[in-house]
Parts: sequence; structure tokens; C-alpha cells
Amino acid sequence: MSDTHFGFQTVDESQKAGRVRGVFDSVASKYDVMNDLMSMGLHRAWKAYTVAVANLREGQSVLDIAGGTGDLARAFAKKVGPRGTVVHTDINEAMLRQGRDRLLDEGLVLPTAICDGETLPFATGTFDLVSVAFGLRNMTHKDKALAEMNRVLKPGARLLVLEFSKVAQPLAKAYDWYSFKVLPRIGELVARDGESYRYLAESIRMHPGQAELKTMMKAAGFGHVDVHNLSAGVVALHVGIKC
Repeated sequence: MSDTHFGFQTVDESQKAGRVRGVFDSVASKYDVMNDLMSMGLHRAWKAYTVAVANLREGQSVLDIAGGTGDLARAFAKKVGPRGTVVHTDINEAMLRQGRDRLLDEGLVLPTAICDGETLPFATGTFDLVSVAFGLRNMTHKDKALAEMNRVLKPGARLLVLEFSKVAQPLAKAYDWYSFKVLPRIGELVARDGESYRYLAESIRMHPGQAELKTMMKAAGFGHVDVHNLSAGVVALHVGIKC
């Protein structure tokens, strides 16, 4: 087997999925609270921007990969209406359960499935939109996952990848201080798990930056890719159009 990254550590590929699963099992119950705290609420604006760029119409079909606690799935469902379909998926059962229960509490019943982004169990050319928010960086074979996302899209349909990226250089030192000194401390105080949030900070640094991810998406079959930098590049929204 080949080696891959788990944060700053080098691990066997066969170990990564299990270790990532352990991180999200640990943080699932506090995930939404921690998102608000560690982003100072900005994750809501990033996701709202993503929904606006999606520009969905009533009756369309959406696949939300690594959908977690369901923020995007909920918003997409409102756009496609009762004639549309939003499939809410995640590889982590604890996260998916949190999201499903939260959606049910709001009276929203969506198709929900445990799903590996690298081997999607859907027919070719099924969806009008595929989204993955803050999940691609945790996948072992990102190239394979992007190719699978391309496969299940209809011709001319779009993939939206919302992910932490490379921050503007003048902010790099302050961002590093926050990521490695403050964030794990918040994780320890709120989620009783500083190490999982240290991994999340490390995984951001190991994820491809804006230009590299754009190149990867084109290699996976997306003919045109736009990059929208948000919050000075702390987060980037990549929009790929299937050829």
C-alpha cells in the first residue's frame, strides 16, 4: 500500500479513512457549535454564497457529498422544491445521523445515505449539481473523488467545491497562530477534543491550494473551472462545469 497524509503525519492509505472517521465521530455532537465558534459565524456566509452561486431551479436534482449536519442540503431543498431531489450523504455515520435528525426536526425528509465520495453509488449523468463542502480535503484519493463527481453529473452540469484554501500571504502568520494555538484550545474547551481540531488545522495546510485544485478538477473532466476566493482565501469556492 502507498502512504498518504493524515494532517502532518504520514500514514498507510488503508489507515486514513478510519482515522478520519474517528475524528468526526468525536466531534459530531459539537460540530455545529464549533463551526460557529472557529469561523466566528463566517461559515454561514460562505455556505449562503455557495447556495447563491448554485442558482438552482425547482425540480432539479442535487447530490450533497460530505453533507454532515445538513446546512447545504437544507438550503438546496428549499430551492429545488417538492418536485426536486436533494440526496444528503456522508461517509461518517455519526455526522450523517446528526444531520438527518436535525433535518427531520425541521420537518424535512431527504434521501440520506452513507456514501464514499471516491466510489459513488449513483448512475452516470444523474445530477444537475454536485456539492462538497469542507469534505474533499479529508478524502484519500482526491483525483478519484473528483472524477466520480464528474461522472454522476449531467453534461453541462456543475460541481461546487467549498473548501479551506491558501490564505492571502499578509494574513498567513496570524492565521497560523489562530489555527495552531487558538483553535485546538477552543476544541478542548467546547468539544473536549483538542487533537481532532489540531488535525483539522493540519489537514487544511496539506490540501491543494486554489490553482492546484483547479488543475485537478480540469484533469478530472471539468472543461471550465472558476475560483471564488472568500475571506481573503481562507476559503475558496471552486465551480467546475462538466464537458
